[in-house]
Amino acid sequence: MCVRHFLISGIVGLAAAVVPTAGLFAAEEVVRPVAVVDSKAVYGRIESRFVVPARSRIGGTLVELDVTEGSVVEAGRPIARVVDEKLALQLNAADARIRAVSSQLDNAKVELERTTALLARGAATQQRVDQLRTQVDVLTNQMNQAEAERAVVLQQATEGSVVAPAAGRVLTVPMRRGSVVLPGEQVATIAAGGLFLRLAIPERHAPLLKVGATVEIGDGDSRLAGPATRGTIEKVYPQIESGRVIADVAVDGLPDRFVGERVLVRVPVATRQVLAVPDAAVVLRAGIDFIRVATATGERDVAVITGGVVDTPAGPRREILTGLRSGDRVILP
Repeated sequence: MCVRHFLISGIVGLAAAVVPTAGLFAAEEVVRPVAVVDSKAVYGRIESRFVVPARSRIGGTLVELDVTEGSVVEAGRPIARVVDEKLALQLNAADARIRAVSSQLDNAKVELERTTALLARGAATQQRVDQLRTQVDVLTNQMNQAEAERAVVLQQATEGSVVAPAAGRVLTVPMRRGSVVLPGEQVATIAAGGLFLRLAIPERHAPLLKVGATVEIGDGDSRLAGPATRGTIEKVYPQIESGRVIADVAVDGLPDRFVGERVLVRVPVATRQVLAVPDAAVVLRAGIDFIRVATATGERDVAVITGGVVDTPAGPRREILTGLRSGDRVILP
């Protein structure tokens, strides 16, 4: 009886130990090949949409410079001032000419009124009145011309203010205060229009680059908003330069501190078929990965070699390099 009681107790204890383990596996999943996208890690350069120069419209001396490399400016904001000392002299000359013509015009008008009165009494001729009226018209036109010339000088003086042609960040300031500036010369360059990433990818991947494809940017770079930011390929240039294809990627939240900064980018370049299972289906024992599969003779553990995590339509899965075949039924916990 003691031996029998011992055997029964051992069997019951073994069953109690096995049943919970079997209960951990509650579902099955048939393994089928899924298409995953392979990515290539490259570095992209942060570029601005366009770079515009802020130019001086007149020649002269740069007396004010309110920006430096890295300054952020708004469109239309004055960033420098150029002064041409000759404009002050021209303005004085225009004022003097206006005063002289104004005196002549006042005198001609008085003479015309006097002669018109004498003509009414028969003491002057109509010819003299016509001559004075013509003289008044000529002097009036000369006054208008002098005032227009003065307005031109004033306009040139206001054009000494150099304004930012667009909102953005100042990249270069080749001029310094006190420099001699020629008309149309560049005072500063401004990166404007927003930022994007420019990629240069080996030409063997050119057929695989598609407009609208999603790329990962950053890969944990703390300079970006999150652990990995996503962007979209918005343009692929048809010309290959130095064996590389140029592509532009639109990204929200790119840091604008440095234009030309390099950022790690993962670009989709190929598609392949893989076998993948949920991470929970892989069990590590004694340094070996096992997956429990259902067969015609029952459940058994299969040793496998795993790869990395891949994105599938069902979500992130663990790639199985060897050990499983298409159609195997994997027991999921």
